[in-house]
Amino acid sequence: MRESRLSQHSAKRVPAARAGAALAAAGVRPSKARGQNFLVQHAVANRIVDAAELARGDSVIEIGPGLGILSERIAAHPIARLTLVELDSRLAAGLAERFAGDRRVRVVQADFLDVDFAALAGQAPVKAVGNLPFSSAAAILRKLCDNAGLITRMVLMFQREVAERIRARPGASDYSALSVFASLYFEIESHFRVAAGNFHPRPKVDAEVLVFAPRARALFEPSEEGRVLRTVRASFSAPRKTLRNALAHALGLEPSRIDAALARAAIDPGARAEALAAADFVALSRSLGADLNASDRSRDA
Repeated sequence: MRESRLSQHSAKRVPAARAGAALAAAGVRPSKARGQNFLVQHAVANRIVDAAELARGDSVIEIGPGLGILSERIAAHPIARLTLVELDSRLAAGLAERFAGDRRVRVVQADFLDVDFAALAGQAPVKAVGNLPFSSAAAILRKLCDNAGLITRMVLMFQREVAERIRARPGASDYSALSVFASLYFEIESHFRVAAGNFHPRPKVDAEVLVFAPRARALFEPSEEGRVLRTVRASFSAPRKTLRNALAHALGLEPSRIDAALARAAIDPGARAEALAAADFVALSRSLGADLNASDRSRDA
């Protein structure tokens, strides 16, 4: 996994005043609640789009295009389709006007978390690109993971702290359920840091771009997905507790049943969730098997 840094001084930027004027002209005031920080660095935009490895005939979904700094670079490639999903109605209107002459581009004014991703993707697998709103980036990633079978590549920008959690390895202090969810579906090919000065308005923290590629080989069968995800959530439900105690509490099962499942999966009951890799959680979900089903019935009763 490669890492590099791109500072705010490395190449041409859109002056913050110009970005501010464009937002003012659209009647948009950046919202902290929505995590709106608009990319103004040409070098970063170019690098994000280059990392998407766009090829002739690709279908692309861009999440949160804002002023279109990534959109215009994506549209410059011989892609088949570009779908821009923008929450702000005024920005969406500006994008629709800007790309009105390009039949490949459609603008969807909606909250990405509310849209039907399969309907957006259509028949073809897609590539996902975006400078994600800091306030909802983790939730957006979870939705993308839910639709991993429709995605061939992702290049996404996050608040640096969130990006570090996503790419954390087992045993690291910031390893979390989010780390596992991402690694169940994707491998991170590379990542690079983007300094705060590359945005308008300037955030208090740096950002980081992650490049995701689908796992070459799935870790679990589609029919197992629900049980695997439930096992991960239960394991991380009480991070300071041992895996044995966290699972017993979250699943409402006797500790002895948890002990037996952990033994079958060859996992130390005294370990914490932070020590397990994605494949371990798959093995544990299989080992829990009927106990997970019993827990589901008890919860629904």
